Amino acid sequence: MHQTSSPRFQRRLNFFDSTAIVAGSMIGSGIFIVSADIARNVGSPGWLMATWLITGIMTVFAALSYGELAGMFPKAGGQYVYLKEAYNPLTGFLYGWTLFLVIQTGTIAAVGMAFAKYAGVLIPAISEEVIWFRQGFLKLGPVQIVAILSIVVLTWINTRGIKSGKHVQNIFTSGKVLLLTLFIVICLCLATNHEAIRANMDHFWTAQKMVNGQWQSITGFALVAAIGMAMVGSLFSSDAWNNVTFTAGEVINPRKNIPLSLVSGTLLVTVFYLLANVVYITVLPLRGSPDGVTVAERGIQYALSDRIATAAIFSVFGNYAAIIMAAFIVISTFGCNNGLILSGARVYYAMAHDGMFFHHAGKLNSHSVPANGLIFQSVWACLLCLSGTYGQLLDYVVFAVLIFYVLTITGIFILRKKRPEARRPYRAIGYPVIPVVYILSALLIMGILLIYKPAYTWPGLLIVVAGIPVYFLWRKRGKK
Repeated sequence: MHQTSSPRFQRRLNFFDSTAIVAGSMIGSGIFIVSADIARNVGSPGWLMATWLITGIMTVFAALSYGELAGMFPKAGGQYVYLKEAYNPLTGFLYGWTLFLVIQTGTIAAVGMAFAKYAGVLIPAISEEVIWFRQGFLKLGPVQIVAILSIVVLTWINTRGIKSGKHVQNIFTSGKVLLLTLFIVICLCLATNHEAIRANMDHFWTAQKMVNGQWQSITGFALVAAIGMAMVGSLFSSDAWNNVTFTAGEVINPRKNIPLSLVSGTLLVTVFYLLANVVYITVLPLRGSPDGVTVAERGIQYALSDRIATAAIFSVFGNYAAIIMAAFIVISTFGCNNGLILSGARVYYAMAHDGMFFHHAGKLNSHSVPANGLIFQSVWACLLCLSGTYGQLLDYVVFAVLIFYVLTITGIFILRKKRPEARRPYRAIGYPVIPVVYILSALLIMGILLIYKPAYTWPGLLIVVAGIPVYFLWRKRGKK
């Protein structure tokens, strides 16, 4: 009798595939929207660009640091494994718990809803105004149905094997990089507005905020705080770059390709994000009025529904601008969610193998992928779409994410002392300066958010802490 061996992960992701997961998971709909909120917080073109530049530098610094950990632990689970190895199983569990409860599934739900809302611009029947059922915080309408269908379809594609998932990722990441390039080139060549440029140059570094109808200058620590609060949007738009570490069990030569893809992907996206904001400030005046009638009168700050990218191409395509950008964002969000769905299930797989998640999530199907983990993730993300609370959950995500980024990068210092003999094919570039700069920057932002945006931060902290009793209950259940 022949004994059939159990399925194993297949190493099918090369450097290009890994970079597509990094860049594709980062670029969703945020870059086309959140600069409006940042502009309202900082009140000047220079500080708008500075907010995105600081975010980009922090993201690249984090990626440079993570490379060392990726080289040390080239196995499924990524950041969960790094935290477990640097600290203890509880710290790893708290990350996995928060990832499943809020970070990954909440983001999947939000991106799925963005996909559905922009699909509604192309197909009016998918309207946010139509609600078939409402009970408390539960809501069901065509937007929720389309969001859920998109998540279910992508989950099914990813249960068919890593090749299916990576092909979708490569196609959509390449597509949105091409479209983003076209958007930047067309706007800079055809939509440049010299009046807007003059207006923006007049107060390029003059940070001001509208208070009771009057412009008030922001200086000193108030400016630092304004940037810190504004970075909630830019950090969220730049997040998910670490997802490729979750797939380490399927990457060819992971000790080399994961560190390289982390740096390449984050650098690529940072450049695109900065160029997109150059477009905004060369096409639109930053300051505007919520009562403005024209695109120019509303400015970047008060672009209709914060859709700045649509406002930027309005002068070129007129009323077709909304349809063109909606189609672009539908493509972008679909590809973004594929990367998130593909990656997340690998963490639950690793947790299940440690007895820290549902046992079935630790099994691979006949296509060598954790199908049960994909299904668990899909069900919870779909429920979040129906709950209508995913928006609030995302408010808490940035703070929770920063907690674990700081812990993970601090883990590099701990592991250098704890395991000096461990194989390190890649050492963190700029160590110890770059990791320390990231840790201090992130701690400063977390402090600002704790003081000025407690409604965003304390719930995120409570979600993390709530995992502690769950961990001990799970361990007790495992012993039985």
